[in-house]
Amino acid sequence: MKIRTFFLSGLSTAALVFTSYLPAADATRADIESIEQLGQMLYFDANLSLNRSQSCATCHEPSFGFIDNRDNGVDSAVSLGDDGKSLGDRNAPTLSYASFSPSFHINNEGEFVGGQFLDGREVDLAEQAGKPFLNPIEMAMPDKAAVVERLKENKQYITAFIRFYGEDIFNQPAKAYNAMTNSIAAFENSDFFSPFDSKYDRHLRGEYTMTTEEDLGMTLFFSEKSTNCTLCHQLKKSPAAEGETFTSYDYDNIGVPVNIRVRKLNGLESTIDHGLLQNPAVTDKQHDGKFKTSTLRNVAVTGPYMHNGVFRGLRTVVLFYDKYNSRSARRQINPETGKTWAKPEVDGTLPIEELETGRALKDEEIDALVAFMKTLTDARFEHLLQP
Repeated sequence: MKIRTFFLSGLSTAALVFTSYLPAADATRADIESIEQLGQMLYFDANLSLNRSQSCATCHEPSFGFIDNRDNGVDSAVSLGDDGKSLGDRNAPTLSYASFSPSFHINNEGEFVGGQFLDGREVDLAEQAGKPFLNPIEMAMPDKAAVVERLKENKQYITAFIRFYGEDIFNQPAKAYNAMTNSIAAFENSDFFSPFDSKYDRHLRGEYTMTTEEDLGMTLFFSEKSTNCTLCHQLKKSPAAEGETFTSYDYDNIGVPVNIRVRKLNGLESTIDHGLLQNPAVTDKQHDGKFKTSTLRNVAVTGPYMHNGVFRGLRTVVLFYDKYNSRSARRQINPETGKTWAKPEVDGTLPIEELETGRALKDEEIDALVAFMKTLTDARFEHLLQP
């Protein structure tokens, strides 16, 4: 689809000029021509938060890989709420390629798979889109009816909602609210979030030649003898397949430590994040501390890493995995702290056999894996890559 730039009223300053894969509205009439375009407007609309200061894009900024790039006093580890003081406890995951996550379900092996949020508690993107508006430490609106009243302040919305969802759409606040989340999900399902145009994709199409280091990293990544990357970060049955999202969408506890700095600032020092076990549909304690495997698409530009943003660098993440296979004393030190890797927040449910299926990696192999993961960056984000 042709890239267009358009101007729409009622949006936050950051969204006044926005480049999109979606059709442009006439600048004078500002007609909303599709549900996707309606969703785009809603995605950027800060008026839908209590203090009119936060939108979906605040924590999932399109210019920065759909993450929260604000410092928030915690080096972007977690997000700041609409009130300017509330801090979350989990890192805002990228919305890149989020539409490919299947609905939350149990697969043939009896394992939980898919869903939205890091614990899969919402079935799909529409359900996910509706939660931040009502979360007291996010957009903080009191209820669905209050959000709908904000929608009705915008004449463009009124016209578009009636056009796409019927004359009586605003008669039932819950129905109008669902129409809003459906529209946002339609936007998030667009190619704008999932262009598949990285160097890796271009390599598969014969449009880019991997460097020696990138090629080594790709070989290591897909090698079952050298690493265990593909146990969790490969969706397609065959390696190097087009449309790979680099996640199996399953859940694991890999032993991530507490982000102590975040906990001191958000007042949750005595809290344990039980991950998947906090999903209302999951009660078996064998799932304690498990989190959904994140996509590696745009991973090099969407740090900090892990569910709580505890690691700053991508190389640190690879070293964290390597500690399970290396007996080197050097590999048992977190390079970001200069101390031994901290203990897991939740112990006892780590899949040790899986974590130890690879082999110890050399420094140049660590670097090669990082180089390969950089090739998974969408073309429009390549300027964000660090040397």
